[in-house]
Amino acid sequence: MEAFNLESLARHHEALNQRWAEFLRVDSLSAGIYRLPAGETDLQRPHAEDEIYFVIRGKAILRVGDEERPVAPGDLLYVPRNADHRFFNISEDLVLLVVFAPAEGTAERHEEHEREAGV
Repeated sequence: MEAFNLESLARHHEALNQRWAEFLRVDSLSAGIYRLPAGETDLQRPHAEDEIYFVIRGKAILRVGDEERPVAPGDLLYVPRNADHRFFNISEDLVLLVVFAPAEGTAERHEEHEREAGV
């Protein structure tokens, strides 16, 4: 078993001024802390993995495709793989727990391998 304290992880990565920091990776999932300061632009692109966001701190709006939703601490959000999404109108520094399933980057490599194999 591994155990983590989200506030401690967030504070640690803030002190290091890291926007993204993964803290857990196994074959079936990965997890990290994603930080976006107020007023910043979220430049992420769609991922080949399903994604869950948990808002630890901050306020913003999440756009997934054509749908928009305000987010605040305590919100849990699911974004399906390959969906165009980003946070905008970040009015308070945003700190998010992000969980990818399978682990970030592995679905894309798996799909690429299948294309090369003609599957």
